[in-house]
Amino acid sequence: MRGRGLREWHRVRARVRREWRNTPREQQRTWQLVAVSAATGLVVAVVSVLVAGPWDGGQRTAERARATEDGVPGERHGGPGRPAPSAPPVLAALGAQPAPRSSDSGGDAVPPPTGAGLADTLEPLLKDSALGGERSVAVMDVTTGQQVFGAKAGTAIVPASTIKLATGAAALSALGPDHRIRTSVVAGAGRHDIVLVGGGDPTLTARAVKGNDHPAALRQLADATARALKKRGAGPYRLGYDTSLYSGPKLHPIGPNENLSPVVPLMADEGRKDDSDHGPAPRAEDPAADAAGAFGAMLRDRGVEVKGEPRTREAAKGARTVASVRSQPLSSLVERMLTTSDNDIAEALSRQTALAAGEPASFEGGAKAVTQRLRKLKLPLGGARIADGSGLDRADHVSAGLLAQVLVRAADRDHPELRPLLTGLPVAGFTGTLRTRYAQDAVGRGVVRAKTGTLTGVNSLAGSVVDADGRLLVFAYLTNGTTDATGAQRALDRMASALANCGCR
Repeated sequence: MRGRGLREWHRVRARVRREWRNTPREQQRTWQLVAVSAATGLVVAVVSVLVAGPWDGGQRTAERARATEDGVPGERHGGPGRPAPSAPPVLAALGAQPAPRSSDSGGDAVPPPTGAGLADTLEPLLKDSALGGERSVAVMDVTTGQQVFGAKAGTAIVPASTIKLATGAAALSALGPDHRIRTSVVAGAGRHDIVLVGGGDPTLTARAVKGNDHPAALRQLADATARALKKRGAGPYRLGYDTSLYSGPKLHPIGPNENLSPVVPLMADEGRKDDSDHGPAPRAEDPAADAAGAFGAMLRDRGVEVKGEPRTREAAKGARTVASVRSQPLSSLVERMLTTSDNDIAEALSRQTALAAGEPASFEGGAKAVTQRLRKLKLPLGGARIADGSGLDRADHVSAGLLAQVLVRAADRDHPELRPLLTGLPVAGFTGTLRTRYAQDAVGRGVVRAKTGTLTGVNSLAGSVVDADGRLLVFAYLTNGTTDATGAQRALDRMASALANCGCR
């Protein structure tokens, strides 16, 4: 029996390989986006380490259980860590064949879902009282780019953190996926003056780094700066730090909060005062001063005499660069932002988009620039209002139709720069903010990839899924007025799983 089973496995594998070779190259690329979930799941099963794209391993067991308690806004990602799940649920999608475009094959090899079929599946689930009184729902077929189901899809309501999809789309469109944010040390006014200039990289780290693919490191900047200063001669040097790149209020309208540091262009490790790298954490009141102080200490450790404490000082235009480091590419920052719902990165990317558009790097300027960029992408902005990059502001209003269209654009061959919006989505039951959601035997486990959104009274989910026929769909489910966050999350997860389990013709 064991031998026959093994032969059958090899036979099925050979058939899948033949079908893959016969699939048009462009559709293979689209399908690879879905296969990422399966590959991730297999690695999880083998090495018991959760990974989410090139950056993050999902939430750690020791992370705080919740980011929203008693009206404090933020994501709820709680629950204890679970053992790594087995591979079969994740590998389920591999046997399905992606649907070719009619222009590639003269017709659809995989039948599309119908509006009536999706309505039969989703409308009963939408009656769940846990979903609150306001809802906006859209499901779109990636192959055709058409909406196949909607329920007030064009109604703009509070999206919470799913708005990060729009923030990421705007930044990627404006700057490109290879853009890197620079942090520099430049010469000051006097011979022994140097200025640490913040470029807006919240992932700059004061911690030790390993390998080549790591965030910009303050220690490496100190190494390069110390070498350059020793060539110039003895100190003592005066260290200043420049935060003039950003304007407007530093504090988000929600006020001091463990979900977001004061928004400044110079910070180390997102201003966290513990050893965490994502999720809620105690934050520094003045992240720029702390980063400059840490940098000064690093210079002293490297034999550079630094006089006094760092002071704020604006660098002269065209000042000579002493040393610099660059962030990971924007594609990695977007993936990290989506996987763990990183508010600091989201607000930084909003401001980077503003700078690219010539707008002030502020909450207001970022919101304006993001909106303008979404309009250039020809996305439906009816009723939309963008107030911040992170979704922590309840003034944000977007429709499910807008977020679903963002995901369709990300899968479009004409917009390869937007692909990180798909590859950065958490994988159901495996990574990021979906790691502790979806039960072991849930249909959507390992197949659903989606960005979560949670504020008090607001629950949302937007992402991609492969249906039972192998059709790649994207969806956006937004709900307002919820009173049971756990119940709302379960209802949203059931709706996403229903798509995975549905041919819906």
